[in-house]
Amino acid sequence: MDRTGRQDLRIAVLAGGTSDEREISLASGKNVVHALTEAGYGSVELIDPAAPTFLERMTGDGWDAAFIALHGIGGEDGRIQHVLEFLGIPYTASSPLASGIAMDKDLSKLLYRRAGLPVAPSVTFGRADMLPLEEIVAVVGEQSFVKPVVNGSSYGISLAKDPSELANAIEVAFEHGEKVMVEKRVFGTECSVAAVGDGETLRALPVVEILVPEQSEFYDLEVKYADPKDLHRIPACLPEDVYAQVQEIACRAHEALGLYGISRTDVIVTEDGPVILETNNIPGMTPESLVPDEARHAGIPFSELCAELVDLALKRAGR
Repeated sequence: MDRTGRQDLRIAVLAGGTSDEREISLASGKNVVHALTEAGYGSVELIDPAAPTFLERMTGDGWDAAFIALHGIGGEDGRIQHVLEFLGIPYTASSPLASGIAMDKDLSKLLYRRAGLPVAPSVTFGRADMLPLEEIVAVVGEQSFVKPVVNGSSYGISLAKDPSELANAIEVAFEHGEKVMVEKRVFGTECSVAAVGDGETLRALPVVEILVPEQSEFYDLEVKYADPKDLHRIPACLPEDVYAQVQEIACRAHEALGLYGISRTDVIVTEDGPVILETNNIPGMTPESLVPDEARHAGIPFSELCAELVDLALKRAGR
């Protein structure tokens, strides 16, 4: 849709919410509001689903589409998508079912395997069926990452550098979710790449190489939203064939999970090839986030990337 057609459209940017990632979501939402306004939409407003007037605002203001900039539980897990479908409002991002699957690291890994995509060994459990530590170590090895199965932005994730640190890391993860995944630590070049489009237009953006500071063990929450200048490199410094393979993996992961519009897949390129870490179905859109940088490197203004996502939402709704 060109700028002339956008002038009559009202877009609600949903950001905030009640998850651990509320502040990150608000930063994403404000950046998206600026981008869509720059793209020429007639009315763009940030609306917080945590506000008491949320349903009143969404039902009474004649929105043409909703841009979902919610992160974590309540946004990426399909709940807000259910609400918008009930209200008949087209929305960016994936369906309720696909969103819920992508938010669940264990279900995602199951679908990755079925699609023939490379993953690291892991075990998943709740408090009631927790495995003995020695059995966990037998599967994942001496070093592992411990994660809540349902969460994002590295909340609750710890690195257990040896088995003695595993029990505490598991407790930290349980503070952020009912199920925990312990995954083998794989070594290599950490990369991230967004997939954008629908079944007809899906393509990968440039691959970002994550440059973790020496004082940090991994790309944790503090690093992820720190000053971004020296924390990633675009394009990633990879052999040409491996670079293309990482882009292909991002698109295949997007398709395996049934996602729509945009996703961002994180990958470790090991000596034996790429391994998927996870796919984020509503990636961060803050000024420090990776996706806006990937778009710029591809020659796509962030405003036009956001406009494309709105176009895809309207296309899916037949409008």
